[in-house]
Amino acid sequence: MVAKPKAVVLLSGGMDSCVCAAIAAQTHSLALLHASYGQRTEERERRAFEEIAEFFGVRERLIVRFDAFKQIGGSALTDQRIAVPESGEALAPGARIPVTYVPFRNAHFLAAAVSWAEVIGARAIYIGAVAEDSSGYPDCRPEYYRAFEALIREGTRPETCIEIVTPVIGMRKSEIVRRGYELGAPLERTWSCYQSDDEACGMCDSCRLRLHAFGEAGMRDPIAYRVQVAR
Repeated sequence: MVAKPKAVVLLSGGMDSCVCAAIAAQTHSLALLHASYGQRTEERERRAFEEIAEFFGVRERLIVRFDAFKQIGGSALTDQRIAVPESGEALAPGARIPVTYVPFRNAHFLAAAVSWAEVIGARAIYIGAVAEDSSGYPDCRPEYYRAFEALIREGTRPETCIEIVTPVIGMRKSEIVRRGYELGAPLERTWSCYQSDDEACGMCDSCRLRLHAFGEAGMRDPIAYRVQVAR
């Protein structure tokens, strides 16, 4: 048997990154990277990461911390003085970038993934960024990842060849749900809520997007919610 090439998968513990890992597992041997950055649900997301990693049987794991994000602030996810929106207005068509955006966050995550990939010989980095049907974060656009891939070519060893793979970036959330079920991804182990770590709030943008996705897909979300308000 020919061994599968290795891929680093950025796994937050959320639905999109979980399905991304399931997609990557079809063609690659997985190394899972999780980032903690002082977000409100840091411990709950870490638990989701560990449970998903166990499901896929992945032992090669790396957890990195970015404590500077909490010091920098500027996001409702890392600054307790900024309320997490519950109105759903940030999800309206044409809405401006919401306060849950963490400034330039994904560049830091990708940089760590590239460093690890170069050391362990991974040929790809998978990230579950979604441009369609999402909150409109600027570091979730296809152009962003094309630019970062060019940066990798310029900033690594000449023999290093690492591609960034964004398999769900053009999907609607409902399509991601369906794809997850097709692949048997453990969606019941994922966590998407921005502000609660016991029972999903059901009110924040992320919960609303997720609930709407499951509803549109005609499926039941397997996690518990305090309230359920679709988008």
